[in-house]
Amino acid sequence: MRGGVGLVDLGGLRRGCIALAALAAMASPISAADYYDGKTMTLIIGTDVGGGFSIYARAIARHLPRYIPGRPTIVLKNMPGAGGAVASTWLYRMAPRDGTIIASVPPNAILGRLFGDHRMGYEPARFYYLAGAERSTRVCVTFQHSRVRTLADALVRTAIIGATTVGSPTREYAAIVRRALGARFEIVSGYKGPPDLFVAMERGEIDGVCGIDWSALKSQQPEWLKEKKLNILVQGSLQPHPELAQLGVPTPWTYIKDDIDRKAVELMVEFQQAFGRAYMAPPDVPGELVQILREAFSAVLRDPEFLADAGKLRIDITPQAGEDIQQVVDRLYSAPRAVVDRLKQIVEP
Repeated sequence: MRGGVGLVDLGGLRRGCIALAALAAMASPISAADYYDGKTMTLIIGTDVGGGFSIYARAIARHLPRYIPGRPTIVLKNMPGAGGAVASTWLYRMAPRDGTIIASVPPNAILGRLFGDHRMGYEPARFYYLAGAERSTRVCVTFQHSRVRTLADALVRTAIIGATTVGSPTREYAAIVRRALGARFEIVSGYKGPPDLFVAMERGEIDGVCGIDWSALKSQQPEWLKEKKLNILVQGSLQPHPELAQLGVPTPWTYIKDDIDRKAVELMVEFQQAFGRAYMAPPDVPGELVQILREAFSAVLRDPEFLADAGKLRIDITPQAGEDIQQVVDRLYSAPRAVVDRLKQIVEP
C-alpha cells in the first residue's frame, strides 16, 4: 500500500512466487523418473542467433532430452545483450527455480563483477554450473584484403578491427592484443554479432575481428578457411591448439613483456578456456534437479549420436564436469587484486 492506494508490486510478487516455488520443490521429494514428464524446458542463449553459442546449444538440445528422465521438450530462446549480462541477469532474478530453465552465456558475462561492476544484477558464484562442452580457443583474424597478415604485421601496421559490444569477447580480445601485445588496432564496436562482422570483413569495412572461437569459426566459415581467405594472427591459448599450431599460428606469450600484463592475460585466457561452452541453472534450484541435469549433460556430451552430429557441424567437444566449472569460477574470484585491476585496465574501452 502506498498513500492508502492498493498498488501491486509485481516485481516483489514475482520474486515471492519464485521463492515459494523453490521452497515447495525442495520440501517435496523429487522423483527422477517422472519430474520432467510432460514438462517443457527452456535453454536461454545469451548471444545472437548466428553465433557459436547457438550452434552448440541447438546441437545439444536435440539430444539432451533422451538423458533426462521423462524426456521433456527443450525450446531455445536467444537473449543477447551486454556480452551475456542481459541473459545472466534474467536467469538470476526472474527465471523459475524449478529446473526447467538452463542457460549458456559468454564467459565475459561471468567476468563483469570481477572488475567491480556491481550494476550487474547477479552473483556468478551463485549459479549452478552443469557442464562445459569444450575448451574454447579464441583467435584474431583478418580478411584476405588486409595488409595485416601476421601478428608481426599488426605491430607495425594499422588494422581496423570490428567488435560487438563492450564486455564481449570480440571487444576484449581486441583490446588485449592492442594493449598487452602492442598491436596497432583501431577497434570499431557496434556490430550486432559474428554474422555482421563477417559481412563487414568481406565488404572491406574492417580488416578483421578478434575473440572468435576457433571451433565456431570452422563451423561458420569452412569455405573461407578452405580457400585461405583468412589470416589467423594469434591464438588465445595457454598451450597451443594442435590445429592452429600446425598452421603456424602463435600464442601471445612471447609478445607480452610485462610480468603483470602476462599474469592478467593468463587469468583471462585460463578462465575463457576452462569456461568454454558452459551451461548453468539459476540459484536455489533443488540439489536433486541439479544432479539430474549434470548427469544428463555428462551423458549427452559423450553420446555417439551427438558426437556424430558435432562432427558434421565441425564443432569441437571436450566435456567438462559442472563441478569443475564451479571451481574455476571460485578460483577466478580469488585471484590477486593487482592482477585483476590490471586486467580491467587492459580490457576497458
